[in-house]
Amino acid sequence: MTAPLVLIAPAMGIGSAYYRPLVDDFGRRGWPARALGRRGFERGQPRAGRANDWSYADEIADLATAVTQARAENRDRPVLLLGHSLGAQLAAGHELSHDPVDGVVTVGGALPYHRHYPLGGAHILTLATVIVPALTAVFGYLPKPAFGGPGARTLMREWARIAVSDRLPFPADRLVETPSLIISLDGDNYAPSRAVDAFARRLFDAAHTTRWEYRRADVRPGDSNGHVTWVRGAGQVVDQVVSWWNGQAAKISSRQPAPGDHRDR
Repeated sequence: MTAPLVLIAPAMGIGSAYYRPLVDDFGRRGWPARALGRRGFERGQPRAGRANDWSYADEIADLATAVTQARAENRDRPVLLLGHSLGAQLAAGHELSHDPVDGVVTVGGALPYHRHYPLGGAHILTLATVIVPALTAVFGYLPKPAFGGPGARTLMREWARIAVSDRLPFPADRLVETPSLIISLDGDNYAPSRAVDAFARRLFDAAHTTRWEYRRADVRPGDSNGHVTWVRGAGQVVDQVVSWWNGQAAKISSRQPAPGDHRDR
């Protein structure tokens, strides 16, 4: 069985270099992986600014380019998209608007609609209705230390629109049917389980989706299930992904006719 190539879509405000330990964890299991660039957060590339703006659609197009390149370089290898947080939203948007990959994994992925958060998501609403509009209007982008800063004006306003109205910045008139593993992180304040469940229901076909919660009680020494820090101790997440994908591959193999079997012809 050929191991898949894992393309990692980073979280908001995090560059690809942060995911080196996750790439290495996959490598130790014989799986090639690469972390994709996050606009505005890669060394030597321009930051968000009044004259440098982009949107969800631009980020999804970046994913599509990376997938096309990966398929061209690895024609016999399945391609998995692993989206972390914002990267999970982008992965779903990719699957709904471009040729799908072979499998999707999301970790800490949720829609930031305020009603999915404790206490009505008052902190989310404040960020979406006050901080993001005000700062992007004054500066032309979202500066640090605001959440996601330095963030592109259009992308952050689109994020804020989801938080207020649950309106998505990409087409979602159908559900993702790509085999998908949706992972929540127990105790995650950025993507609580309720919000992850809503994300899965809204965008993913349940018949093709596997759900797993990484519980605090199950975290091994040296690993983590924090919203960001899980990347630095990702052994259990990687084990879960490998186990899930092997199960998917076994299902596909069992549906393929044996050589010489012409019963369906």
